[in-house]
Amino acid sequence: MSDRLRNLPATVYAGAAAVLVLLALPFYLDRFWLQAGLFAMAAALGAVGINLLTGATGQLSMGHAFFLAVGAYGYCALAGDGADGLAGLGLPGWLAAVLAVALAGLAGGLFSPIAGRLHGAYLGIATLALIFIGQHVLFNAHDLTGGYNGRAVPPLSLFGLTFDDTELLIAQIPFGAVEKLWYLGLALLLGGVLFARGVLRGRPGRAMNAMRDHRIAAGVLGIPVARHRAAVFVLSSMYAGLAGVLLALVFQRTVPEYFGMALSLEYLAMIVIGGLGSVAGAVAGGVFVSLLPQLLNRYSDALPLVSAPGTGGIAPGEAARYLYGAAVVAVVLFLPGGLVRLAARKSTEPSGETR
Repeated sequence: MSDRLRNLPATVYAGAAAVLVLLALPFYLDRFWLQAGLFAMAAALGAVGINLLTGATGQLSMGHAFFLAVGAYGYCALAGDGADGLAGLGLPGWLAAVLAVALAGLAGGLFSPIAGRLHGAYLGIATLALIFIGQHVLFNAHDLTGGYNGRAVPPLSLFGLTFDDTELLIAQIPFGAVEKLWYLGLALLLGGVLFARGVLRGRPGRAMNAMRDHRIAAGVLGIPVARHRAAVFVLSSMYAGLAGVLLALVFQRTVPEYFGMALSLEYLAMIVIGGLGSVAGAVAGGVFVSLLPQLLNRYSDALPLVSAPGTGGIAPGEAARYLYGAAVVAVVLFLPGGLVRLAARKSTEPSGETR
């Protein structure tokens, strides 16, 4: 047994250490950092989904934000009890979350016949229409979405635990909503990453890569291209719906303006910066793009040219877009494999030691 443990690769030990650190963070970090981490987890989940579609299968999608909105607002409508005057079925939170993800998959399924027949820029333009349709519905279906003001998000209840700000003492540390959601977010991200890795390493992943590299040759080899494209689009939509549910739970309020074109572009930036076709790259890109504006906002007083919104200078959100826009250009020009390729290159470089 000891020999088997000794022969494990270093990445296994590094991963185990990282998991232990992540599990311990709610005991030491304040609310800002935990909330920022939860936003990063939600972004990473959504990025994994779009990377399956765009990075692994080669299908450009500009409508990822639409499916995040379906997940977020679907959860609110299914779990809401109607006490705020908005439509709600009053379902248990866990059931509402599952059905919201399924609803996002259903929305992707309704669009999948188009996704199965279009590719490249044509699919990108077609999915762009989803953003405009979604924004129109979110702003005008007031009884369902709350209109411009959005709607409050009902807390999730799971196994008798409610993920709200009701304090729960663990080792004399008060756990509120973000501390409880932290562990839920970790579980969802770990499950999503493992499932996506399993898909990419199996026969579906090989078929997806074949369709990306040469669509006609994949068809000649007997791969049902249209069916596989449609299935990946549904799976990507479900990942987006799950990310939308987690975002809604963290924000505690859904706002239509958030689910616009800028969010879809951010998700494309995530997978380009992190590494197209790589699950680890999607996670790295999601963390980078989601954390950057929050860090700039946190430390705007200490950074040159960056100032708080409305006080002159460059707002943190705008500065973040400039920076990850520059990162996209730099990755395309100098590091086509993204951050994950850079990490792999560093790990394979010789140490330079001489005997």
